[in-house]
Amino acid sequence: MLSRRSFLGFAGLAAASAVIDDGILTAAESSRQAGPNILLIIGDDCTHNDLPVYGGQNARTPNIDRLAADGLVFNRAYLGSAMCQPCRAELYTGQYPMRNGCAWNHSASRPDVTSMPHHLKPLGYRVGLAGKVHVQPAKAFPFEKVGGFDPSCVRDPTRPHDTQHIRRFMTENKDQPFCLAIALVEPHVPWVMGDASRYPPKKLKLPPNIADTPRTRQDFSHYLAEITYMDQQVGEILKVLDESGRAGNTLVLFTSEQGSQFPGCKWTNWDTGLHTALIARWPGKITPSKRTDAMVQYADVLPTLLDTAGGDASRHAYDGTSFLPVLLGRKSTHRKFVYGMHNNIPEGPPYPIRTVSDGRHRYIRNLRPDEIYIEKHLMGWSGQGKLNNPYWATWVRDAWADRDTYDLVKRYMHRPAEQLYHTAEDPYEMTNLADETSVSAVKARLSAELDRWMRAQGDPGAAQDTSEAIQAARRGAHLYGPPPSP
Repeated sequence: MLSRRSFLGFAGLAAASAVIDDGILTAAESSRQAGPNILLIIGDDCTHNDLPVYGGQNARTPNIDRLAADGLVFNRAYLGSAMCQPCRAELYTGQYPMRNGCAWNHSASRPDVTSMPHHLKPLGYRVGLAGKVHVQPAKAFPFEKVGGFDPSCVRDPTRPHDTQHIRRFMTENKDQPFCLAIALVEPHVPWVMGDASRYPPKKLKLPPNIADTPRTRQDFSHYLAEITYMDQQVGEILKVLDESGRAGNTLVLFTSEQGSQFPGCKWTNWDTGLHTALIARWPGKITPSKRTDAMVQYADVLPTLLDTAGGDASRHAYDGTSFLPVLLGRKSTHRKFVYGMHNNIPEGPPYPIRTVSDGRHRYIRNLRPDEIYIEKHLMGWSGQGKLNNPYWATWVRDAWADRDTYDLVKRYMHRPAEQLYHTAEDPYEMTNLADETSVSAVKARLSAELDRWMRAQGDPGAAQDTSEAIQAARRGAHLYGPPPSP
């Protein structure tokens, strides 16, 4: 017969083995030393190579630069969809858009999906989210709500932030590790925050995928001001972490999310849409001032955090895998391929796109090349136009007189069935090589890999980009998805 002490010890271990949705916290896991704290800082609509750490020639980001100097910079980090809601759902679930169900903007993940709180709480973590949420349904994303940062990315102006709430979250229980995601809302439109006078329009160096008109320069100036405003928030957040006394045992991740609301970035499958900034700092674990070419994707982040926290990723239906060995300097590679998709509804008429990249070449398949591409926010106008982009009309106006501007308008609106880019040499993907015989083997290999991925994800292609499919998803009755696991 068990003694009272033995019985209580046994009962405690049994309780620790309780089922938590699709995962189980085992006795072995419960006995492990608590993992590090996790601080995840997320930008909003910031093209990765507009940041100086990725070669940006305009923006000033001293705090992000300092974070990079203290940590590891991922040269090749990507997300599965260049839209706010799908990429965040991927980040929080470890699953691609088709598997978690959020394959459009302003839609919803599957009702039975589990996410970061479900997976880290059984390991003893408090899991909070401050700022922008933008994922549904609430059952699938049960973060503890943390105040202090504006949850609305379209407010004009953004509400002032107050770091006392995240300070309280970090310091309330120092015996318990925390995971805190802080989702900032800059530089999402409207571009109204920060000091644009620091970026005189005539002195800016515009990227080659953006047409050079006076209005574009004016708007790009305000966009850069928001990047600097975001950077200031990053600095304040890191200062709070330092003052909490917990920075030494905290893994910090900063990511810029998808590309900005300029043509060729957000809402596309070009590299400037899907390529994201990712910087990791973990004192004593990550060697400072390092860069890595290891390819990672948002779906890999949650498995990595679980691995870092001492959990077992095999207990969850992740599409991603842990890149903890890369963080610790034990490996220099991770993925062979990264994947992306775009369904254009409700941002415009149907225009489904799929892509795969091996880090050097990107293959894009436009599933409705007979149609023109239209994005309602960037190209249209509604109400007072605060969320729209008046610079686009200047592109169209100038296209008759400037061949470069015409080519950029055509590139955005009229796309061939297949595109292939040597992204390593052409980072803005301006030269389509799809018809070049010299790279036919590369195209065939990437095309076959894209076919494989779409089959594995239960992706029907063009049939997904319909009003019927997104409405079903919003009801939690998704029409398509991966076949059940055997």
